[in-house]
Amino acid sequence: MRRKDALFGLLTVATLALALPPLIALLRSTRSLEYYSHIPLIAAVSAYLIFRRRRDVFLGKESFHPLGIVAIAVGLGLGLAAILLVPEPANRATLVVFSSLVFWWGAYLILYGKPASRRALFPLAFLLFAVPVPVQVLKGVIGALVLGSTFLTSLLFTGLGVPFVQEGPIFHLPDFSIEVAQQCSGIRSSLALLVTTVLAGHLFLKKPWKQALLALAVFPVSLIKNAVRIVTLYLLSFFVDIRIIEGGFLHKSGGFLFFGLGLLILGFLLWLLTDKEGAGLSRQ
Repeated sequence: MRRKDALFGLLTVATLALALPPLIALLRSTRSLEYYSHIPLIAAVSAYLIFRRRRDVFLGKESFHPLGIVAIAVGLGLGLAAILLVPEPANRATLVVFSSLVFWWGAYLILYGKPASRRALFPLAFLLFAVPVPVQVLKGVIGALVLGSTFLTSLLFTGLGVPFVQEGPIFHLPDFSIEVAQQCSGIRSSLALLVTTVLAGHLFLKKPWKQALLALAVFPVSLIKNAVRIVTLYLLSFFVDIRIIEGGFLHKSGGFLFFGLGLLILGFLLWLLTDKEGAGLSRQ
């Protein structure tokens, strides 16, 4: 093993020692787990991609990149600020994990140089999904999902001829009322769709604008699946069994079915984008 490989291994261990304690504490929190349960999977996927490309990723002949010094300094500064100035656990975890990641990127740039960093760009950048989304940002995204889902739900009810009176996110319908609450935002499935499409775009699409288009499509697709789920639950409850909306399996645990709908739509879009491109798993 070369000395710089051993040094990078030591710096990786140091980075993990800094990032893992607040992250593990966050994942152990029942309240936070529903938003951050994807993080271990992100780390595993990134590690797999780095392992698959290890000959290219760790064989850089040129060493030192000036941006590496900047990244290390920024990482250390942000990490120190997080520990000393951020009391809220979730936000502290966000800043500590992000600063650790920036520090690690800097170490890689210094030791392996610019050519190697280009080859390692995606697996290293993919780790950004392992940074816990700040609570304030999550609230904003959830609010946008609820608002968009409410709008599309009203369109579907109108298109199907279902009479209703709407008061904000509440629909007064024949027999009972339903509310598009935060629990209906589908934030977890939306995050899962985003991670999946970013990875699929990297593997199957060559052009950056196509990758960006596929990722951006996640938001409207999430709204569509949410609205379809809400309307489906109402119609089944009205025509089949009211217990479906009162806590039946489809209401409590049937989200994976509509997640599959989202995957199907995004998969079709991916197929359209790759039709003439011929991209494939060779990008692995």
